Amino acid sequence: MSPEIAERRFEEAIECALLENGPDACPGDSMAVRETLAPYGDGPVPGGYRKRRPQDYDRGLCLLPRDVVDFLLATQPKEWEKLRQHYGAEVKERFLARLSREIGRRGSLDVLRNGIKDSGCTFRLAFFRPASGLNEQLQRLHAANLFAVVRQLRYSEKDGKSLDLVLFLNGIPTFTAELKNPLNAQTVEDAIRQYKIDRDPREPLLAYGRCLAHFAVDPELVFVTTRVAGPKTVFLPFNQGRFGGAGNPPVPPTQKGYATRYLWEDIWARDGVLDLIRQFIHEVDEEDDRGRKTGQRFLIFPRYQQLDAVRKLVADARGRGTGQRYLIQHSAGSGKSFTIAWLAHQLSTLHDANDRRVFDSIVVVTDRRVLDRQLQRTVRQFEQTLGVVENIDQTSRQLREALESGKTIIVTTLQKFPVIAQEIGALPGHRFAVIVDEAHSSQSGESTKSLKAVLASRSLEEAEQEEAGAETPEEELENAILEEIQRRGRLPNLSTFAFTATPKQKTLELFGTKRADGKFEAFHPYSMRQAIEEGFILDVLGDRAGTCVDPRTQIVQGKPVCLVSCQRSPEPVFLQWNGAEAHPGGDFHVRSGPRTDRLSPDSAEQYIRTRFRPQPAEGSHSETT
Repeated sequence: MSPEIAERRFEEAIECALLENGPDACPGDSMAVRETLAPYGDGPVPGGYRKRRPQDYDRGLCLLPRDVVDFLLATQPKEWEKLRQHYGAEVKERFLARLSREIGRRGSLDVLRNGIKDSGCTFRLAFFRPASGLNEQLQRLHAANLFAVVRQLRYSEKDGKSLDLVLFLNGIPTFTAELKNPLNAQTVEDAIRQYKIDRDPREPLLAYGRCLAHFAVDPELVFVTTRVAGPKTVFLPFNQGRFGGAGNPPVPPTQKGYATRYLWEDIWARDGVLDLIRQFIHEVDEEDDRGRKTGQRFLIFPRYQQLDAVRKLVADARGRGTGQRYLIQHSAGSGKSFTIAWLAHQLSTLHDANDRRVFDSIVVVTDRRVLDRQLQRTVRQFEQTLGVVENIDQTSRQLREALESGKTIIVTTLQKFPVIAQEIGALPGHRFAVIVDEAHSSQSGESTKSLKAVLASRSLEEAEQEEAGAETPEEELENAILEEIQRRGRLPNLSTFAFTATPKQKTLELFGTKRADGKFEAFHPYSMRQAIEEGFILDVLGDRAGTCVDPRTQIVQGKPVCLVSCQRSPEPVFLQWNGAEAHPGGDFHVRSGPRTDRLSPDSAEQYIRTRFRPQPAEGSHSETT
């Protein structure tokens, strides 16, 4: 097989999967082996796209004009007739020009969500799946959405450059993709390079906001970006994970297809795309370290583990209702604040099979004594309806009133959990979802175990005993909370969603899923190994010991500081020291209570030897800078 044929077959396989079960389906069987499909609207179902030719695309408007008009005539004929009476024979040209300008000004996301107005007429450009099935008219409109795929779309009016695939919703471009095949001596890295070098961001189709995301794809890996910016373009991995690390699971030998087929079978499925547009993709304001807006905006597209976790949690909660417990074991570098925000907002509108609202209120609990600014800001920025989110950062009375009045999403601190537990128990007629950020122990560094006592101990064994016997106020509080949850048992009107990177055994048993062998595991994992291999965590100590540190950045007195949360390593770890001449004062710092202490080289060596020692039992944590 020649390289050109290999790449063309990969492109054809994706196109045929998208066209499957539709009027333009490819002849013969698809390469993918699947079970019986569910009806459209019951979840992401592969296929159902229409095939469009490159010449159907209008390069000046960046639209499929015929699809736009066909969708409006099928869903809003009365409003279209009003517009026709105003514009006469020029109605199509005038409206399409107006739509193209609005997308250029507001972006496709806002236009698809909120529609446009033209000469007193209001048009919706997409109909999303209703949260409830009670409205049959909305169900019919949702089924009328028109999805299309164009191969080798020539997007530029300057030259003949083309994109391998472009997907459209009701004539509006949503995603572009460059496809590569290793049999053609090219991989996903070449697709990324093509976007950076050969794709001019000044082209209308590639301008920020015109499309929602751009994908670099080969048979093994997927990467995605929301902004084409020349050499500065940043692509992030969008992969399922492979044996606890980066990549995708291999295709079973009994099946045909590609390791990346989840992209076109699930992510690009019709309801999958609508779900992304309505629930996941967000445009937010960029803020500096002090929370001030910079004037820049950017699109957020979920990483795979974020999307997968939220969808599975929402599906399980819809099917099983309240009274459940979930453990989400996501490493540092997983984008946990975004995952929590997406989950909170989707649970707030969740309906069960009987069209009954599953939860009356969603309570997001963070482990910070002062309400975590990032989490608070993230949940608020995802708010599409003002007044949905209530931040409780003052008194317990404020929290009690929010719970009793049925506020939709409440964000508060771990210290107020006793009030939450008491109120939920006293309101049996209300149904709650409580999302706990860091369910095992505080990582904030506001108070940690006394390192001075450890360093002053006469022996390693004594140091370990000293350290193991101490508890921070946060640990005492969280242990009390775990005991409170255990004492109360499963409340029928409460579901708990616990997020943590390294759960203790007690946390696993309380929130985890019991396996057939009697052990407990997380409902959804994202390992530190995968975060390191995907580049979201710096592996500062090498492959063997990197999983024992959790570095992240925090602003302290206006300066960025790297905080490293440490746990004992199962392997020996060595600290390289360049000599007192290079660092006469030492550059190793330890957080001890409210203070940060700089350690001398000797003290740093003692700390490293104490912390990183082969140990079969789970070690405690501290923070260093």
